Amino acid sequence: MKKRENTPSAGSTKLNSRDARDAIRSATEYLIATRQAERTLMAGNHAPSFRLRDQNCVEVVSDTLLRRGALLVTFYTGMWCQACSRDLQAFESHRDKVEALGASLVSISQQTVEENAKAHTQLKLGFPILCDRGGRIAQQYGVRWSIPELLREIHRKSGINLPALNGDESWTLPIPSRFIVDKAGLIAYSEINPGQSGSSPPRDVLPVLEHLRQLRAA
Repeated sequence: MKKRENTPSAGSTKLNSRDARDAIRSATEYLIATRQAERTLMAGNHAPSFRLRDQNCVEVVSDTLLRRGALLVTFYTGMWCQACSRDLQAFESHRDKVEALGASLVSISQQTVEENAKAHTQLKLGFPILCDRGGRIAQQYGVRWSIPELLREIHRKSGINLPALNGDESWTLPIPSRFIVDKAGLIAYSEINPGQSGSSPPRDVLPVLEHLRQLRAA
């Protein structure tokens, strides 16, 4: 229904919080300058289907979830992005309302299953974090971006060891974003947040889910 633009265990190096904030700020500036958020899927587009492993290595299939109702998908960068983690915790606080509206909630991350398990436990989540190794699904949604060499050095300095965290050498990440997919597999809502700090409260998705529930009941 709408699209807003607002915008990523640190491997073997100790995470420096101040430098990590600098890395995230630099990434935000890069994403905004290169207009990456304008290349993503939007409301009305068909949502890519997926089969991904959750934090317990259990396969989760989007088509199965959509048979139950709408699907709320968030793309998550990792535990080292505090704003991203707070966003997942905020969604957890609304999970019962999301499920009461007949919808499923999942987060998709390029982190390894093991790193997602750590995040899931530390954040005390009741919904799964799915492993999108290499960012194939993020790419299909249009939210995968490649970190240029200059920004890689900033990430390394901060202790954000993406090859270790994500289990590949691609140096890519998903832009923090949210999508609601209806039962027909169409995107009904998208919100892309290059900076994350400008993202709308998770409760703002509830009217969209309520609208979809009423359409199903009509």
